Amino acid sequence: MTEIELIDMLCAGLPGNSAVVVGPGDDCAVLELGLPDRFILFKTDAVVEGVHFTPDAPPEKVGHKAIGRCLSDVAAMAGTPIAALVTVGLPKQFEPERVRAIYTGMSALARQHNVAIVGGETTLSPDRIVISVALVGWVHKNRCVQRSGARPGDAIFVTGELGGSLAGKHLEFEPRLAEARWLTEHFDVHAMIDLSDGLASDLRHVLKASRVGAELLAEAIPISRAARERARMAAAEPLPPVDIAGQKSPLLAALTDGEDFELLFTVASADAVRLFDSWKVQFPGLRLSCIGKITAAEGVTIRDKHGTRPLTAHGYVHFQ
Repeated sequence: MTEIELIDMLCAGLPGNSAVVVGPGDDCAVLELGLPDRFILFKTDAVVEGVHFTPDAPPEKVGHKAIGRCLSDVAAMAGTPIAALVTVGLPKQFEPERVRAIYTGMSALARQHNVAIVGGETTLSPDRIVISVALVGWVHKNRCVQRSGARPGDAIFVTGELGGSLAGKHLEFEPRLAEARWLTEHFDVHAMIDLSDGLASDLRHVLKASRVGAELLAEAIPISRAARERARMAAAEPLPPVDIAGQKSPLLAALTDGEDFELLFTVASADAVRLFDSWKVQFPGLRLSCIGKITAAEGVTIRDKHGTRPLTAHGYVHFQ
């Protein structure tokens, strides 16, 4: 059973109530609690030793990642984080200083975004460290962006560069909170998601929710230096983007590696030029790329020097 199949099974028949604006299936739950101008955002995420970080990973960076994942999801809905609860599961023979350093890393990123850590839970874990963060935030009611709003003809954008995150970015990324809020203040953003499982998978989440398709331009996808260097070190031959055999090409890494924690979003194509120009002024140090367009026909294609073909590659999939 894949992660998506498991989620679909578990979410079937879950109880709701009148406070729920958006339930399972988006980056955060969205709640109506009677505030005149804002929704409440609610999110939980976890990192597991051996899955999301190695036992020798710097503990401050583990803490950064633990809370940063939730912050990135709040960014995907153009929200502002407020407070977090942290649950940590530890083996019997844990190292107190390592745990203290994990919390130091969490606290540093939380302070950077004015997020309070207001408590949590400690528990025994059989053989490894597990950290779960629950975070609450808010978003203006007229700026809450979901995955389900992409429209045929929209331009597809991504921030930053993609691929090769295991070289360090997966522990050091910066949640794009300010960028997302600026986008929704100045443009009509139709759909948005953060890239945690890889462009090839996370784009499909948007397409499924919006009931549309997409055409990507291979040469427009921003490939990170780390992805190019990894391919060079492995002496990998260039591969078509739909080929998953052998060593990954830089393009395939950008499509599938995951844990980039950049934003993918869509806007009307008529806004694309103005967006580019404004972005360069507002965020001169962060790359912005238009990588394709939304289509009415469902499915994903990619166009490169070999022509246009279906994209068969996928990003990270839990339980496989």
